[in-house]
Amino acid sequence: MKEIYYMGGSPCSGKSTAAKILAERYGLYYFKVDDYLEKYTNDGAAAGMEICSRQSKMSPEEIWMREPSLQCREELQFYGEIFDFIMQDLEAVSKGRDIITEGAAYLPCLMKKRDISGNRYLAVVPAKDFQISHYAQREWVPYVLEGCSDVQKAFDNWMERDCLFAEEVKRQCIQNGYLSFVNDGQTEIEGVVQMVSCHFGLMK
Repeated sequence: MKEIYYMGGSPCSGKSTAAKILAERYGLYYFKVDDYLEKYTNDGAAAGMEICSRQSKMSPEEIWMREPSLQCREELQFYGEIFDFIMQDLEAVSKGRDIITEGAAYLPCLMKKRDISGNRYLAVVPAKDFQISHYAQREWVPYVLEGCSDVQKAFDNWMERDCLFAEEVKRQCIQNGYLSFVNDGQTEIEGVVQMVSCHFGLMK
């Protein structure tokens, strides 16, 4: 039976980089949830799911100029709506190989409902300063915010939303008995990779 290793957490924490390295190092199939978010949103909207239906019609202004706590709350609901789609795809895509998969959608509370064991899941979240500094360097950020009436305010709201999201992930990890790791940028990516591979029992 194939093994699936899940990396949850919040954006800009190093999940994707670590997962890619682990996939190459151990011959795992890499499944990145973010690559399919548009598809899942459309599938959810077609199924009449509330948040998916709303998000599929919102402009950047409507998305990013909202109060951050509302954005965070709806992001959590959104992942709850699309979670079954993700799990269905995981069963179909591996071609017999073990899988490493990462995405903010892997909320601890959702993993617990699926009885995912603690040695097959962990969450990585960024420290606030690390998150903001790295997001500011990403060349695609202006395109995401294009059309907002106040781009700086929209960016600040986005960062606050993700900080709130990170805190909620850490809270859920404690509540559900999962490991969370805070990446403050002081640990080189190889250190993160070693920590994750050790947790998953991948080290040879």
